[in-house]
Amino acid sequence: MTDTDPMEPRLRREHGNLRSVFDEAMSMVKDDVLRLGALVESALERAGRALQERDIELADQVRWDDAHVNELQRRVNQEVTTAMALQQPMARDLRELLALYHAAAELERMGDYAVNIAKLAQQLSDEPEAPLLPQIPQMERLCREQLHDAMRALVDVSEEAARAVCARDDELDALYNSVYEASMDLMAAHPDRVRQATHMLFAAHHLERLGDRVTNIGEDVVYVATGQVEDLNA
Repeated sequence: MTDTDPMEPRLRREHGNLRSVFDEAMSMVKDDVLRLGALVESALERAGRALQERDIELADQVRWDDAHVNELQRRVNQEVTTAMALQQPMARDLRELLALYHAAAELERMGDYAVNIAKLAQQLSDEPEAPLLPQIPQMERLCREQLHDAMRALVDVSEEAARAVCARDDELDALYNSVYEASMDLMAAHPDRVRQATHMLFAAHHLERLGDRVTNIGEDVVYVATGQVEDLNA
């Protein structure tokens, strides 16, 4: 007959309670990061629409609503910091919290890119009416698709989904290169449209950089899942 430590049942209960508290904190962080991703996705869609339709009021809404993105990012940072300080997570739990913290920072920066595109929409509204290069709406849609998929990969910690997100960045780069060439041709053929071409080129640049930040989130998911740091944006 073996001796049983009378403290063992109590320790097991305490450990279970701590795990429950941590899981609740992690769920809260994930929910807020998903909300943050949804805010940025909406801002990007509206900024793209404002650019195509030269809608100054819609562009203004994107700029004003960026305060909500910033506020939510600060809340995520506080939640992650509190969870790390009080729960002292180890191994994968720690990697996951850090990935969520990093994702919130990337999303805040993506929100800034949406604001920059909204500003370009307002600047374009002062220029003579001319069609937007068709690659730009394609880039905007692709960015939103990638962002949506990256958020799901992050919450599910899906390595496969994260790698798929990163692999599609080449499509975005190809579209950006196409915008660059088309903008140069437009400037050469129509010197009076140099400002318009420049605005469109800057819009494409913001979208390309936004795509890079989505890829960064994908790389973080791979790190959480495998413990290995990989460059998937080469």
